[in-house]
Amino acid sequence: MINVAMISYHTCPLATLGGKDTGGMNVYVHQLTRHLGKLGIHVDVFTRSQDEHVPHVLHDLGFCNRVVHIPAGPEFPLPKKELVRYIPKFVEGIQEFADKKNIRYDLIHSHYWMSGIAAIQLKEKWHVPIINMFHTLVLMKNRIAQSPSEVEGEYRLKGEKEVILKADRLIAATLAEKSQLEFLYETPSKQIAVIPPGVDTSHFYPIPQEEAKEVIGVPSNNRLILFVGRIEPLKGIDTLIRAISIIQHSGELACCPHQIAIIGGEPNVRSEDMNAEMARLQDMVESLKIENFVMFLGKQDQKFLPYYYSAAEVVVMPSHYESFGMVALEAMACGTPVVASQVGGLAFLVQDGKTGFVIQGNDPSLLADRLIQLIKNPELQQQLSKNSEEYAKQYAWEVISTKILQVYEEELSKNGKI
Repeated sequence: MINVAMISYHTCPLATLGGKDTGGMNVYVHQLTRHLGKLGIHVDVFTRSQDEHVPHVLHDLGFCNRVVHIPAGPEFPLPKKELVRYIPKFVEGIQEFADKKNIRYDLIHSHYWMSGIAAIQLKEKWHVPIINMFHTLVLMKNRIAQSPSEVEGEYRLKGEKEVILKADRLIAATLAEKSQLEFLYETPSKQIAVIPPGVDTSHFYPIPQEEAKEVIGVPSNNRLILFVGRIEPLKGIDTLIRAISIIQHSGELACCPHQIAIIGGEPNVRSEDMNAEMARLQDMVESLKIENFVMFLGKQDQKFLPYYYSAAEVVVMPSHYESFGMVALEAMACGTPVVASQVGGLAFLVQDGKTGFVIQGNDPSLLADRLIQLIKNPELQQQLSKNSEEYAKQYAWEVISTKILQVYEEELSKNGKI
């Protein structure tokens, strides 16, 4: 049996989605671990403990695989910049766990650059290969930053370059990410394997729309426009809100009762505790006088997402940057068309005119036109829905986890482990 140390330092795969640092990477680690278990691979996922009341070892991922919360610094959420200092303590805790359980890991699969730094320190002790996936790249994120506060410092770029230098293989989600690694980071092509994230088609599948609407409390005659993701500027939610305002003033959808649901963040906390972007978006909705059309639903449990996707006429992803776009894939698996920006992985996932629409630039008018076109044309919506469901099947985790395992076996073979 292959023993894998999966490292997700700054965020736990069991965390509720939609929080500040929870999103596609959490889903990726969670689902990959489960499906590797189905293939007979033992995985321990190591993450920094952020809640002293949560047991340090949980068996919530099946197949004898574990999530191990390692105390490293205070056991509550911290800004990413502060987390760097606790990586050595985190590594020490992983080593202590391995010694206590008398387990030898055959390889390390790390996620994000800080996990990669931890993996490098563990490799010095264990002498095993590292496979790393960045999920996002700082040189791409900084390019689309809209304010100085969104720009990440040189420390992260230095960390990413160190991981690239010392990792045995890198997994890129798309050919675009592979190109970014090659040309922006001067990464050798042979070091990179292109394997997209997967989708759990046993969880995300089409639910009859009227049944899905009943579960989430949406009137059966209402058309639902849906956003799912973290509440941060790079997600482009303001473009969606402006598009809804344009639609209201045009009167084009006066014949069709409709509303937009925004899943993510914490919309109902005190103003002093509220995420700055959430506050800005709520102020925008109020100033545009579209409060009756926009619902901020906050974080939602993963088990309810298929109902929201299936209830929606369309899922909108107006992001400025997405390394892949897990939400788009989940929506399509539920038979829901996606309207998305032509950025990163979304440009590969969303097929314009076949599974949804691709929008070039942050153009609320063009987004409004596409939403009107889709909602007013049930036959178009039905065809896009059928295409979306079929297209998503090629990304089933059963397919993707096998490709990941092939990378593991290649690296173990190089190191004489198999």
